[in-house]
Amino acid sequence: MSIQENWDKINADITAISSRDVAVMAVTKNHSPNNIREVVSAGAVLLGENRVDVARKKFIDEGLRDEFPSVKLHMIGHLQTKKVKDAVKIFDCIQSVESVKTAREINKRCNTINKKIDILIEVNVSGELQKFGVPVDKTLVFVEEIFQLENLNLKGLMTMAPFTDNEAVVRSTFKGLRELRDILSQKFGDTFFQTLSMGMSNDYKIAVEEGSTMVRIGTALFKK
Repeated sequence: MSIQENWDKINADITAISSRDVAVMAVTKNHSPNNIREVVSAGAVLLGENRVDVARKKFIDEGLRDEFPSVKLHMIGHLQTKKVKDAVKIFDCIQSVESVKTAREINKRCNTINKKIDILIEVNVSGELQKFGVPVDKTLVFVEEIFQLENLNLKGLMTMAPFTDNEAVVRSTFKGLRELRDILSQKFGDTFFQTLSMGMSNDYKIAVEEGSTMVRIGTALFKK
């Protein structure tokens, strides 16, 4: 199948599940500029990259940023503190904010270039030790810390489900993020929690059923 056919199928799947607007992010981390051009032509206006140096090469050095000025680029991988300086120049949103140290560095680096940047808080809903993310029971305090940083625009939450075939476990993870969003929205206001970034190629349908507003699709989009 072509990228266009894959794009159309994914969007049709989402429409069949929910009447809500669900953004489809094309995860372009392993793909060439030509593949990126093809996915943008198919309809993608939201792209995700996992590594700062790779994103810089493709979007800055090779000119994709200038080529597609209306496309939004999100950082979706773990962000090392030493990479923040470049990240805030390249990305429109950082989805993987999961430590106060990183958040403060983002705020500091944004201040030096007079920029405010959108962020999502990465939450470790499943509690897996090998995963990054704020523990669910620490999220409320973390949000309060974020609100002290004037250059960060909190837009919502992000999580990854465990890599398992057990649908109940996956569904529980997504449901957990949605329930956390509801609690935080009630306390702090809906404005800061419009985005629930959850669901990837293998589980995006479940994520949409559980309230996702943004799915991050790589494999299912670029497969031939």
